[in-house]
Amino acid sequence: MVERKHFGTDGIRGRVGKGDITPDFVLRLGWAAGRVLGKGGGSGVLIGKDTRISGYMFESALEAGLVAAGVNTRLLGPMPTPGIAYLTRTLHAQGGIVISASHNPHQDNGIKFFSGDGCKLPDETELAIEQELSRKMTTVGSESLGKASRIQDAAGRYIEFCKSTIPSVMNFRGMKLVVDCANGATYHIAPHVFDELGAEVIPIGIEPDGLNINAGVGSTSPELLQETVRATGADMGIGLDGDGDRVVMVDDRGELRNGDDLLYIIARSRQAKGGMCGPVVGTVMSNLGLEHALGRSGIGFERVSVGDRYILERLQQQQWDLGGEPSGHIICRDRTTTGDGIISALQVLAEAHQKDKSLRELCAGVEKYPQELVNVRIERDCDVMGSKILQRAIEEAESELQEEGRVLLRPSGTEPLIRVMVEGRDQGQVVRLAGQLADVVRDLV
Repeated sequence: MVERKHFGTDGIRGRVGKGDITPDFVLRLGWAAGRVLGKGGGSGVLIGKDTRISGYMFESALEAGLVAAGVNTRLLGPMPTPGIAYLTRTLHAQGGIVISASHNPHQDNGIKFFSGDGCKLPDETELAIEQELSRKMTTVGSESLGKASRIQDAAGRYIEFCKSTIPSVMNFRGMKLVVDCANGATYHIAPHVFDELGAEVIPIGIEPDGLNINAGVGSTSPELLQETVRATGADMGIGLDGDGDRVVMVDDRGELRNGDDLLYIIARSRQAKGGMCGPVVGTVMSNLGLEHALGRSGIGFERVSVGDRYILERLQQQQWDLGGEPSGHIICRDRTTTGDGIISALQVLAEAHQKDKSLRELCAGVEKYPQELVNVRIERDCDVMGSKILQRAIEEAESELQEEGRVLLRPSGTEPLIRVMVEGRDQGQVVRLAGQLADVVRDLV
């Protein structure tokens, strides 16, 4: 088996101009992907991107590589990651490619892939692309070169799909929503979805300039969203990330509601309608309060490793429908094939409309434990997780918490960080223990 050198937990990601995130590597990556994805029948490979300035450069490089491999290329322009997944499936493409670093700043970028069914590539396909990357790049004969074209109605197609995920008779007239698009890929889509469903929409984060994606806006910086909800008297706020696969929401008091809250609401809604297929799948980062709240409602809960790909794998294996992360990656597998911020928000809004309840009221059944997350930056190749000093510190923290909490340390799959998480009933204890463990990691690196 080929050793994985380039693909991480969510494609290939890094600082623009460094490592694999360079035009020459992305050119070869496009060629290698074309060699693998182009073997099956289909209408070519789709390329979409978020609003980073480097997206133009990498779009051209991928296009050239795919064409050199003899694969037709169809360009979508700025498009949310889940929109690219949807169009890959419905246009019967051989694959879809996303140019995005999701919630990261503009200095980063990345490449993610979807198979023809709109799902993330299986490991064997990623390994096949890695194998092709080890070969010398060649170009097919001129008569066999791929062709490039642009899909002009991509945004409209996806907008209609999003609206189709709730009952056609439902509308949100009388509801005031603040929609934060993070100056990212949903800037020209999300406001239209909610507006066309009847809501009064106050959009923010809709002026991308190539450099301001996720900068002080969006799901990872929700303060402006919270302030705007309070200032405008809005019923709710919806905060998307740069590529549109995450969502957090804000209630009428300006309080933040993360993926755990939204997952609870959607699960309860599915259960009430008799459409809850299997337990909810969360991750090791999901709050104990969510697990306990679902349990009180008779809904099972399972944990997998951090990353929406692991949630999706578990859902597919068991043919279950619903899973998600606190960060706002929520997969409604009965609606779509991947995490989708707009569609997840629509499911919550539909429940609020049907029950005539506020977001705050819908979240009332979840009493989340205090949870402290500290990110410690490390060198990319630094390995501290096997340290006996660190393991002893973890054991001591777990002993102090006893059965009333959890400790989790893990390397980030997308950034050079060690994520230190402590959860428990006592806020002061949780903060203190997380700080102590973070200091141990810093001393080691």
